[in-house]
Amino acid sequence: VQLQASGGGLVQAGGSLRLSCAASGRTFSSRAMGWFRQAPGKEREFVAAISWSDDDIYYADSVKDRFTISRDNAKDTVYLQMDRLKPEDTALYYCAATYSGGRLSRLVAMYNYWGQGTQVTVSS
Repeated sequence: VQLQASGGGLVQAGGSLRLSCAASGRTFSSRAMGWFRQAPGKEREFVAAISWSDDDIYYADSVKDRFTISRDNAKDTVYLQMDRLKPEDTALYYCAATYSGGRLSRLVAMYNYWGQGTQVTVSS
């Protein structure tokens, strides 16, 4: 599975961005998908995740009620809609996939495939 993230950019505080992660390879629809982010000098942290069946979603407390994760299995794509962005949301954002049939998780170690990252910068 290869993952290609896109949609990052520079936005003012309070603005919005929509990240996309396109997957290639088979069995996308059977994988849990996650978004993580990493700011300079900090560890990679969980942002949001969605189960393969779209019936279970997790969010980090810091983004809950501002970010929305969704997926379109027909397009092999997962999205992260980010609203009311804050300067502390500035980071390199990564999408990730579990192995086929993998369980939804907030843990970096539970994801087997990673995209290259897309930069999100929020100015104050």
